[in-house]
Amino acid sequence: MHFTAKATPMRILAIVLTLLILAPAMAQDRYLIDWDAAGEESLQHLVELIKINTSNPPGNETQAANYLKAVLAAEGIDSKLYALDAERANLVARIKGNGSKRPILIMGHTDVVGVQTEQWNEEPFGGLRKDGWVYGRGSLDDKDNVTAGLMLMLLLERNDVELDRDIIFLAEAGEEGTPDVGINFMVEHHWDAIAAEYCLAEGGGGVSEDGRVNVFSVQTTEKMIRRATLVARGTAGHGSVPRVDNAVALLARAVAKADAWQTDMRLNDTTRAYFERLATVSSPDDAFRYLNVENPDETQSIQQHFLENYPYHYSILRTSVVPTVIEAGFRKNVIPSEASAMLDIRMLPDEDVGGFYEQLAEVIDDQRIEIVPERIYRPAAPPSGIDNAMFESLERVANRMYPEAIVLPTMSTGGTDMAQVRAKGVPAYGIGPTRSVAERNSGNGAHGDNERVAEDAFVDFVRFVWMTVIDIAAAK
Repeated sequence: MHFTAKATPMRILAIVLTLLILAPAMAQDRYLIDWDAAGEESLQHLVELIKINTSNPPGNETQAANYLKAVLAAEGIDSKLYALDAERANLVARIKGNGSKRPILIMGHTDVVGVQTEQWNEEPFGGLRKDGWVYGRGSLDDKDNVTAGLMLMLLLERNDVELDRDIIFLAEAGEEGTPDVGINFMVEHHWDAIAAEYCLAEGGGGVSEDGRVNVFSVQTTEKMIRRATLVARGTAGHGSVPRVDNAVALLARAVAKADAWQTDMRLNDTTRAYFERLATVSSPDDAFRYLNVENPDETQSIQQHFLENYPYHYSILRTSVVPTVIEAGFRKNVIPSEASAMLDIRMLPDEDVGGFYEQLAEVIDDQRIEIVPERIYRPAAPPSGIDNAMFESLERVANRMYPEAIVLPTMSTGGTDMAQVRAKGVPAYGIGPTRSVAERNSGNGAHGDNERVAEDAFVDFVRFVWMTVIDIAAAK
């Protein structure tokens, strides 16, 4: 740049600061992508992946991994399959950078939950495109993220992007309840293949209302899945003769106590920032609640309001205990000797697991009830920070794509395989396509009947992933 004799030090400083501010946008715009063509290609890959039935169980994720491997190979991108079970392979591909910064891991899982086909209006594995939607199991969980990762690798290779970091793409098996063949296998036996400074995966996305994206959520932490079974045992007998140790009655009382238990409330870095940021764009009444959740004079009424009107907010404030399945008896005139109930317990990330079960036993207060914890298959992990280069990149890109939206760090009440990555010390962030408020409440989402994603929102998501990686990884 040429400066004239009239350029003062303050003017030069102003120009330099302006260039620094514009640098991320300039990096993103350096590689001009035909998003009409790239979007259509992305949609076709999503459709083809949906058509591969990877319902877990049994999974059969190797079929999806082989599809991805073939697409990558056609572009000259090497990839490798890692499999504990030959039918359930994970795929890893890497595009090398100059090594001046540590890698970024882009992660998506190829398995999906099963379906009740008779409940669907469309074929769940047909990949139907209709009226601007793509229908099919996995369209939102999680073949959208898998496809976004695939397209990122293709676009990086085609555009010969100069990178400061390696970009690693992991298409993993077994996320839907069987991580031993997927992320656990990769973390425990092949960590060198996926080790990174930051990770992007599922779990967030934009929320639109009246056609405007007003919230973009980034999942920075999640509750721990720590289910337990309550088991009541008593004396079997004829239903015509009451007994004080009726297992069904014992269990019913225990379940009622567990359900009524209001566990201790506390915030963490993610939920505190979530409520503080949300308050800035909320009505006065809601803003008051969000800013006073820890106010001892207000907290009880606020929590009750959340429980009745916004259960998600109630849940992220505490470890939740929800009865989901009860099993007892086999004949209507027989008192069974045993009855059991499943408690779906979602613990805060810092919960003392053993101490919590001791508290639960005190709440139930009946030695005839046994508490049997489920095997832990996702580790405890701290929240990922919102003061690092990755979160800052996510904010920059969200502000550019959705200038009216507020970026919210969120804690998921569900579980993802980011828990295993975070437990290795890697900050991980969940993102996803934008969905309207009505669509989020429709039942057409992840794990629902008629799961679907809007075509334009999906293409925007692919673009979001591309822009984020260019922002944080492209050589400046």
